[in-house]
Amino acid sequence: MEAILSRATPMLVPQCGHMQSRGMATLKEIRIRLKSVTNIQKITKSMKMVSAAKYARAERELKPARSYGLGAKAFYEKAEIEPDKTKPNHLMVAMSSDRGLCGGIHSAVIKFIKAKMEEEGSSVDTKIIVVGDKGKAILQRTLSQNILCSFSDYGKRPPVFADAALVANKILDTDYKYDRATLIFNTFRSVISYNTTELPLHSASAIEGSSKFNLYDSLDEDVLRCYNEFSLASLIMFAMKEGACSEQSSRMTAMDAASKNAGEMIDKLTLTFNRTRQAVITRELIEIISGAAAL
Repeated sequence: MEAILSRATPMLVPQCGHMQSRGMATLKEIRIRLKSVTNIQKITKSMKMVSAAKYARAERELKPARSYGLGAKAFYEKAEIEPDKTKPNHLMVAMSSDRGLCGGIHSAVIKFIKAKMEEEGSSVDTKIIVVGDKGKAILQRTLSQNILCSFSDYGKRPPVFADAALVANKILDTDYKYDRATLIFNTFRSVISYNTTELPLHSASAIEGSSKFNLYDSLDEDVLRCYNEFSLASLIMFAMKEGACSEQSSRMTAMDAASKNAGEMIDKLTLTFNRTRQAVITRELIEIISGAAAL
């Protein structure tokens, strides 16, 4: 009997030690995970507060910017200037930014562009000017050959007219001879919603070809060119302000949802940690009592 116990005792000790170390390792992993999620929740809450302040400013700046964009749009509509969709060369201007963590607001613009290109088919030669690194990164995966140029370092600060003028000058000075151009951007609707919108950008030749444009006044070539440049920059500025407001509202909503999800994870991890700790304590007590009873 003593020989049997002497052979059985060494087999029990490593097993108990292994279970105890395994339980402690699990507690350590849960504690590290809990601390990580808590830190993430602090970051998301801070980002939500910052986005809320930036959203309030972007919404204030959007109201005066709309008058410029909608005014130019209404003027072209009254003059009945329509792009010729039968011609093959199409230029698209995609509005995104350099910053992420704002839901699918950038991918919505790219999905809209891809859907338009599939609708037009391979007969149309489409080139894309991308504003913002996020949109460029998505387009480079499948449509890198269609990217004409891109603008980076955009979206970290509120857009100003100089940013719109820079994009407008690039469109006017591009070597690509496009027949029609389209501006793709997100239109702000409310704090939780936005619409991906397309807006035609008219060239000087399209304006000159309109029969109703000269009804407003007899314009010479220099006046027409200056008006076209200003209206193009105004429309791009309008799109930038709409996109900036949509981005900040979307980021605020995304960070609020992330904070709530982190809170739920913290509650589950806390419950798991307490249950695991209680199980380890109970097991140790059982081992102590069993050892005392064996003695």
